[in-house]
Amino acid sequence: MSSQTTTRFAPSPTGFIHVGNLRTALMNYLIARKAGGTFILRIDDTDPERSKEEYVDGIKQDLEWLGLHWDRVERQSERLDQYHAAADALRENGRFYEAFETPTELDLKRKKQLNMGKPPVYDRAALSLSDDEKTALRSARGDGVWRFKLDHARIEWADGILGDISIDAASVSDPVLIRGDGQILYTLASVVDDTEMGVTHVVRGSDHVTNTATQIQIMKALGHDHPSFAHHSLLTGPQGEALSKRLGTLALRDLRAQGIEPFALLSLMARLGSSDPVELRNDMATLIEGFDIDHFGSAPTKFDVADLFPLTGRYLSQLPYEDVADRITGLGVPEAIGPQFWGVARENIQTLGDLESWWALCRDGAEPIIEEDDTAFIAQAMDLLPDMPFDESTWGAWTAAVKEATGRKGRGLFRPLRLALTGQEHGPEMAALMPLLQVIKAKG
Repeated sequence: MSSQTTTRFAPSPTGFIHVGNLRTALMNYLIARKAGGTFILRIDDTDPERSKEEYVDGIKQDLEWLGLHWDRVERQSERLDQYHAAADALRENGRFYEAFETPTELDLKRKKQLNMGKPPVYDRAALSLSDDEKTALRSARGDGVWRFKLDHARIEWADGILGDISIDAASVSDPVLIRGDGQILYTLASVVDDTEMGVTHVVRGSDHVTNTATQIQIMKALGHDHPSFAHHSLLTGPQGEALSKRLGTLALRDLRAQGIEPFALLSLMARLGSSDPVELRNDMATLIEGFDIDHFGSAPTKFDVADLFPLTGRYLSQLPYEDVADRITGLGVPEAIGPQFWGVARENIQTLGDLESWWALCRDGAEPIIEEDDTAFIAQAMDLLPDMPFDESTWGAWTAAVKEATGRKGRGLFRPLRLALTGQEHGPEMAALMPLLQVIKAKG
């Protein structure tokens, strides 16, 4: 790859970006950046009814949140003239024809073919229509759809992930490129854009493999070479279940609202489905350097949103106080103890939202948890607790005094005391937490 490398991400503005879209966007972005090339954000908005400007804005906001900055934006709705010119060229060289079957008629044809044990491929009946028959059909049904006439030969390419691919074009229906209402469909628009914009590498989901085969022929019919293609595996849920029904809950804006940090998400998605282990990255340069499309496989890839939370926690634990100061002071933590609070809490959160409960503990105290067998022990221990404020020596001095007075040691000593003071089994080192505690409810 070189500085001439050009990739694109072409979302439809009919919804918000979800993790499946992100995988495609990220791979194309990393390929372009690693080569010092160009990354295009191409808005596939040829459907005027379903495309909405709020989704265009949302797509840009999500990519900017992740730090996936594009070199330029293209909008397919502004390139309709180029698509119609390509359609005219296909008509002139005999590779484009109008067909008039209704959806019901097509469905009946497919069912008959399946019943006969044949693949449900369009039978090209429209090619035998006379001009008078076409005129009559237009009068009765309106304009027909425009199909690309495939050359019934094998279509082959070396896929960047799947390896050598060979598809018999005779097993594929001639694709519809323009609808009866005149709407340009994805396949034609994408072919024209990829060739005219100099796209050199296209990475997308494996559900596009057959579409890629037809696009290769369309590009050839228009006099162009095709870019390098790579088809990544599709995501499944953690148990291998189809993820498509859950993608609505896995929109990037929803993950952001849950407190997921960009580099946690990017680190996972840049390695998921590859032979490389997932490693937390803290900057884009390291993420780019560690990416290699050759390391990805074709097997379905399991995605579990739960994996993002520990990664986010690890990312946050490395941040300096300055990066979170506004969030912490916004909770009401006095500036004087902000750095101290962050030092205590940083290893015990998975998202920044968890800071609120730790500050509530420090500010208001906790409802103590005292197990029945420990009631007398805790009462005796609390009598030995020094008066507030505490310092970093308080925990050690107090537990030593309690040990001497009760004979308890180890887990039998420390666990009940932690539960009494914090109401939790686990948490920060108590020696560091004690100076921040402003209320001790267990003391009565």
